[in-house]
Amino acid sequence: MDLRLLEATADDAAELLVLQRCCWVQEALLNNTLEIPALVETLDEVHEGIRRWRVWVLRQGPRLVGAVRGRLEDGSWEVGRLMVAPDLAGRGLGRRLLEHVESQAPASADRFALFTGAASKRNIAMYERAGYRLTDQPGPADGHIRHAVFLVKRRA
Repeated sequence: MDLRLLEATADDAAELLVLQRCCWVQEALLNNTLEIPALVETLDEVHEGIRRWRVWVLRQGPRLVGAVRGRLEDGSWEVGRLMVAPDLAGRGLGRRLLEHVESQAPASADRFALFTGAASKRNIAMYERAGYRLTDQPGPADGHIRHAVFLVKRRA
């Protein structure tokens, strides 16, 4: 598999929006729900996300097949928007993206924090295998996920 991991640019925004929507629809189907919150996000909001976060895209040839982002917030390295194209799910790409974004955390980050949909059992299981634990602590606010769970992992 010819994969390249690159820093995202503004030129990636439209593809990121399409990938995000594909992933949310797949998640809704897997969770037997019609709630697809990210479909309200606009291209301008994706551009803003690229500006405010460090974002990496995973390409297979010219095709965008994955993405992840991270940022330092109050001593935590916040991980967000870990996405893998639905047709490539289950091949370990999500875990590789998670490992990459964790490796990019500044030395001052004392923990990793992320959130995902409460019904996202597949995602929660992957994060728990990577050492994250569900917590009741407040996490990053994201208006696109109404029913979110927060997971944290202390930095080793």
